[in-house]
Amino acid sequence: MSREGRKPDELRPVELVPDFVEQASGSVLISFGRTRVLCTASVDEGVPRWLAGRGRGWLTAEYGMLPASTGQRTQREASAGKQKGRTVEIQRLLGRSLRAVYDLNRLGERTVWIDCDVIQADGGTRTAAVSGAWVALALAARRSGLPEPAELVGAVSVGIVDGEPRLDLDYEEDSSADVDMNVVMTGGGRLIEVQATAERVPFDRAQLDALVDLAAVGIEQIGERQKEALR
Repeated sequence: MSREGRKPDELRPVELVPDFVEQASGSVLISFGRTRVLCTASVDEGVPRWLAGRGRGWLTAEYGMLPASTGQRTQREASAGKQKGRTVEIQRLLGRSLRAVYDLNRLGERTVWIDCDVIQADGGTRTAAVSGAWVALALAARRSGLPEPAELVGAVSVGIVDGEPRLDLDYEEDSSADVDMNVVMTGGGRLIEVQATAERVPFDRAQLDALVDLAAVGIEQIGERQKEALR
């Protein structure tokens, strides 16, 4: 049982507020409990130089945490003059996750920019970002007359805390987990990415399978919220 009284297989409250930013082609404010991430999608004409003339588009992502998103003020990475490794890793995860279900050949020579900004962090910021980014992309594609994603994409964290598998870890659970895992999956149940780490204790194949199954349950529920945001 979590500190909030959640069952091990229960998500934190998930809320999506579409069209949170009027100027963006697509936007959503997504909340996983106390974690809140603003996701936007913008469409630009043209592609990176290495893609020019090939007739296909590109999709890329940027991710950042606002200075006041954590308990102690975090310096803006722009002030430091470079991005942290964690930021680059999450941006690449976002891009891979969405490109896995998006037909860039039908996009034409356009670039879709996905921007995810963490407003408040309490664990699971990257998985909330992936889930929100998919909604922002779908909204932008619909409104711009561009091809929509072929499948739904959702993500959630799972882990082993106090010897038991748990779904959607908050910061306290994540920081004390024996095993920490992030799972990105299509609405059809196909895996896009699994990031798993034994933080304290190695885990076996049976535990890995159990965590992936637990993540699938959570992503199915997240998918229902995503669909509601598009109605």
